[in-house]
Parts: sequence; C-alpha cells; structure tokens
Amino acid sequence: MNNSSSPPDNNTSLSISSAADADASHKRKTPEMSSAAAAKPLVNVAAIGGSLRRASFNRGLLRAATKICKESIPGMKIEYVEIGELPFLNTDLEVGGKFPNEVEVFRKKIAEADAFLFASPEYNYSVTAPLKNAIDWASRAPNAWADKAAAILSTGGGFGGGRSQYHLRQIGVYIDLHFINKPEFFLNAFQPPAKFDSDGNLLDKDAHEKIKEVLLALQAFTLRLKGPC
Repeated sequence: MNNSSSPPDNNTSLSISSAADADASHKRKTPEMSSAAAAKPLVNVAAIGGSLRRASFNRGLLRAATKICKESIPGMKIEYVEIGELPFLNTDLEVGGKFPNEVEVFRKKIAEADAFLFASPEYNYSVTAPLKNAIDWASRAPNAWADKAAAILSTGGGFGGGRSQYHLRQIGVYIDLHFINKPEFFLNAFQPPAKFDSDGNLLDKDAHEKIKEVLLALQAFTLRLKGPC
C-alpha cells in the first residue's frame, strides 16, 4: 500500500518548483509585455522651419518640440529637415526626369516622413519665400506631401505669425496635405516676460505645454490617417 503521508519524490518537487518559477517569471514580464503590446506605431515627423536665421525664434520652437517629443511622447520621432540649400524652383533644373541633388535629398526625406511639423514665421501676411520654395519643390510630381498629416507652430509680433498659418493651410488644400484643426499655436515673441533667450531657445513654460498638446494631436491624427497597421 502507498503511504499517504509519504513525502513527494524529487521529480514531483522539481515539477512544482519549476511551475512556480515559471509563474513568477510570467508575472514579472507581464507589465513589460503589456506595455510593448500597447505601444503605438512609430510616427516619423519631418520638422521644417520657414526662417533661415540661425537664432530664429521659429527654429527655437522646433528645437523645443523635438526635446518635448524625445522626453515625453513615446511612439513619435522628429527630425529637422534643412531647406536653406535648396535652389529657387526652376523646372530647367529638372534634367532627364531628375531633380538637382539637394532637391532629391529633400524630397526623399519628405516622402519618407509620416507627418510634418512646420514652424512658419509671417512675412507680409504670408509664408516665407524659403518655405514656399521648399513646398513647391516637394509638390512636383510625384507629390511627396500628399495624404499626410501636418501641424503648424509660429511666433512673431502681434498675432504671433497667425496669418502665415492660414495661408499655409490654403496651400495644403491643393497639395493634399491635411492639417490638424486644433489646437492652434501662436506665440507673441515680444510680449513680456521673455519668451526666448539670445540663441532663440524657448523659455516659456506654458508654451512648452501647448506645443506638447499640438504634438499629441498630430500623433493621433497621423495614426488615424494611416489606418490600422
């Protein structure tokens, strides 16, 4: 007869121990696995500034946005795309179905981006010449802007660059670029207290929070446009 009080054999002990270890390991991994499963697809954002000035306040907005994104918005990455080296739009420069090298490089970055973040200063109630030039080059067939999401930041005197935003939105209609409607971001750069330092870096804490709201809205809208992955 088997003695019901007999201790379990070694195999049984090992089996129970292994099951307990496996269960503990599973519990330790579960939060990480859940986090990974819930992670949003990466949204690659091309940031484009309409001012070529080194200490431009509008460039400062993009630097702030890049820092905010890196520190507090998982699933989104911002890369600044330079436009200062682009030649003036001239279709004579398109030879054999190819664009000038600087334009080819720029168009490739635009085509590879999922979304765009513009920093658009206001010149004479409109967008700047360098920004319009960049938009026109990338809209040459095949249009690299089409069916993608975008958001706008701007700063300056008075309305904070707001009129340039409305003109930029109008341009977006024709090139099939889809701007988020809200939140909007306009910042009066010259209203005290100081909004930027001498290098054009953003100091205003409230502006940082508002930029984060814009970025979150851009991320959500981009994922909506892209649809299920």
